Amino acid sequence: MSEQFVVPEELGGARADAGLAKMMDISRSAAALLIAEGNVKVSANTVGKSAKLIAGSVLEVTVPERRDPLEVVEEVVEGLNILLDDDDFVVIDKPVGVAAHPSPGWVGPTVVGGLAGAGYRISTSGAPERAGIVHRLDVGTSGVMIVAKSEHAYTVLKRAFKERTVDKVYHAVVQGLPDPLEGTIDAPIGRHPGHDWRFAVIEDGRPSVTHYEVLEAYGKATLVEIHLETGRTHQIRVHFSALRHPCAGDLTYGADPRLAANLGLTRQWLHARRLGFNHPRTGEWVEVTSQYPADLQYALELLESGNA
Repeated sequence: MSEQFVVPEELGGARADAGLAKMMDISRSAAALLIAEGNVKVSANTVGKSAKLIAGSVLEVTVPERRDPLEVVEEVVEGLNILLDDDDFVVIDKPVGVAAHPSPGWVGPTVVGGLAGAGYRISTSGAPERAGIVHRLDVGTSGVMIVAKSEHAYTVLKRAFKERTVDKVYHAVVQGLPDPLEGTIDAPIGRHPGHDWRFAVIEDGRPSVTHYEVLEAYGKATLVEIHLETGRTHQIRVHFSALRHPCAGDLTYGADPRLAANLGLTRQWLHARRLGFNHPRTGEWVEVTSQYPADLQYALELLESGNA
């Protein structure tokens, strides 16, 4: 869709993004995006966002159709494997690079869309884009994840995660050797004061508790098993970074880029290894394990061989 706007006298000399935002009654960031995409022109010439508007000139604006960021896209997601299929839930192996559900700013594959693409029909309350989601794994974290299929399971499993009766076990390769070899990290986590997209241990953060034990030490790095008592965003990555033992490959939280390159890692070595929970209908204990994906297995074999 194309529209034309005549720049009024009062906006003469204004920055293009600010002036366009007022003329179209949209946010300045939305106006800046239209300009950055080359969708705003004057006399067939593309306008820059910091260009000054000239009163009386005609802006030709092309408004592209944009997909709803919360739309569930049904698609086959490579590597999204089913570990356990039950009438009430499905346990999946989530590959790296897949989000739990659609959200603003994310345009990649999702668990919700992948299950829909595989023919699963999730019947739960809540927002359609989060259908069945009772917990999440980060986009950059692989491993075992459960999705409720029925309303009963959705209610019971959400409560189980909230009340911390679910056993969430992760494996991570962290740099160096944690001391002690087995321990608990009890440190509050909140948004990093200087970076919106990062988290940090801060005094007024939310209570966060991580239990760990060393499984194997390789010198440069160590394989640890982690039991989460709480489930904060980036909790494991933040806690081990605070100990100065960041997850190998986790450049966001201070990992050594040389070690990451030597191990062939393009993400943090962190995997949701095992999930244990009471069956939402029978109460029977259920435990599901996910194998390491190829990139993490390769890095581990390099460490074991001493060639990292």
